Amino acid sequence: MAKKVEVKLSKYEKARIIGARALQLAMGAPTLIKLPKGVRSPIRLAFLELEAGVIPLQVVRVAAIN
Repeated sequence: MAKKVEVKLSKYEKARIIGARALQLAMGAPTLIKLPKGVRSPIRLAFLELEAGVIPLQVVRVAAIN
């Protein structure tokens, strides 16, 4: 069974997650947070969802074996 560990995401992982979630939102996926007034950009919404910790995406890191 995989162990859940709280890890800080790299800037590349954040960019990938925000991009993937923004694409989902642009294609009509429901938002996972209450819509803030005046926010209409899928990228901004994805960023806010990431900050809230509600995006249902996982990052799988593969360790190199030497």
